[in-house]
Amino acid sequence: APPNLNPIRSFEEHGHEVYCVNWNLVNRDCFLSASWDDTIKLWSLQAPGSIRTFAEHRYCCYAVAWCPTNGETFASASGDCTLKLWDVRQPASTLTIRAHDFEVLSCDWSKYDDFTIVTGSVDKTMRVWDIRQPNVPMRVMPGHSYAVRKVICSPHSGNLVASCSYDMTVCLWDIKSGGEPLIQRWAHHTEFAVGLDLSVLREGLIASTGWDELAYVWHQSQDPRT
Repeated sequence: APPNLNPIRSFEEHGHEVYCVNWNLVNRDCFLSASWDDTIKLWSLQAPGSIRTFAEHRYCCYAVAWCPTNGETFASASGDCTLKLWDVRQPASTLTIRAHDFEVLSCDWSKYDDFTIVTGSVDKTMRVWDIRQPNVPMRVMPGHSYAVRKVICSPHSGNLVASCSYDMTVCLWDIKSGGEPLIQRWAHHTEFAVGLDLSVLREGLIASTGWDELAYVWHQSQDPRT
């Protein structure tokens, strides 16, 4: 391949598929990877191999998310039905929450509240957690008809969370609504909706991908197909 198509670095330690990576936007010098080998690894571009392996989960690790204000703390979601919190300075996880009764496929940290984390699960629900009171979720949000593949907390509002699902839809939620939390649902994909992100530069701009081999970018006030 031409030199400009070659990777700058290649990291090869996991024993199975790598399901998620997440860059540390506070320290900006490291990133995490989550794998189907049940482990999470911490990496630096300056190190020849991983800096540390976190191996407490008992099944596939599907998601990792750094705390947006603390460069030493992150959360992880696993097929063992748990959400774990970690501090890279500590020898073990600092908190384990049995977040759902089925596999937890996604988690994200609120950009406006260090104590709030959202999870998405095979049980078709999203749950909102206050990590200071981990025994009961602050809110349970049903609405998808199949597994919730990804959840994203808005970079522009502490209330808004987006989700995508194997039911082929993308949804926008108000997690602090006193009534129905579902704001909007889009059904533009024709196969599983598996990728989702919210623009940090333009409020309301959403991107999604699916098994239909399509990527959509649209404003929340519009139809993705137009």
